[in-house]
Amino acid sequence: MGADRSYTRAGSEIHAGPVPEGTDEIREILTAAAREDGREAVSEQGRLRLRADAPRPGIVHLVQSEVDAAGARAGYAQLESASESGGAGTAELVVHPARRGRGLGRHLVEAVLAEAGGPVDFWAHGGHPAARHLADSFGGELVRELRQMRRTGSAVDEVPLPEGITLRTFRPGQDDAQWLRLNALAFAHHPEQGSWTAQDLADRFAEPWFDPAGFFLATRGDRVVGFHWTKVHPATGSEPALGEVYVVGVDPAEQGSGLGRALTAAGLRHLTGQGPGERGLTTVLLYVDADNPAAVRVYERLGFTIHEVDLMYRVQ
Repeated sequence: MGADRSYTRAGSEIHAGPVPEGTDEIREILTAAAREDGREAVSEQGRLRLRADAPRPGIVHLVQSEVDAAGARAGYAQLESASESGGAGTAELVVHPARRGRGLGRHLVEAVLAEAGGPVDFWAHGGHPAARHLADSFGGELVRELRQMRRTGSAVDEVPLPEGITLRTFRPGQDDAQWLRLNALAFAHHPEQGSWTAQDLADRFAEPWFDPAGFFLATRGDRVVGFHWTKVHPATGSEPALGEVYVVGVDPAEQGSGLGRALTAAGLRHLTGQGPGERGLTTVLLYVDADNPAAVRVYERLGFTIHEVDLMYRVQ
């Protein structure tokens, strides 16, 4: 995959490289798009990569400018190489709301495909109609549906932990290595989550939302065998503060013991409860793949329903 390349067509120039140009301007595009569309066009992982001090292996940033508008930034795409994601590259892209309808999105897709040199999986977050139309125009095949589910209501009942399991909160700097080991083990089938590194963990520790009091570890003796990491989204102009089941993982050796259900309940009680240290939030969200019916059923029994979907299209 090349770096420091340019892709030019009438009215649009795209610069591709390992380090993004005009980071502040890219964030302005993301902010404007989120305000217009009601959701983020680039995932948390992608946004964190914009904040990294050093280039990430396998990541290319594509920054688009409008030639006829004095070089104003118009769009942005991020490509993760196939070697990192397995099978196909993965991409997210966005065009500034004020500059849509000019073919800029199509030029971004063409540049991403040229950089990848092979198939690419494009995310359409929230199933945005324009993104779906763009994918269709390139013959994109729907390959993944990621559901955002939400639950509104009172705190859940306590679920007993399996025998021999104790629950405590995460200790940054002490539990990092054990957590990374377990995360890789629990999500061996899920490269996006299972391939997290110490840097990925450190990036999230530096985020304003990180709170170790909402990061629960299940231990058997000295061994970490499960976790539930929760997150709180601050209130916005359109939504109240929201809790999130950020990620739940269980050691495969503990599966079937009821540990996952107990950990999920413990995190939900932390987010929705009214007791000391609990957050008292009304609504909690989570993300789950549509092709994981067992997990979907668990969440449905807890009162979660589908709120929106993210769609992934493969373009050859």
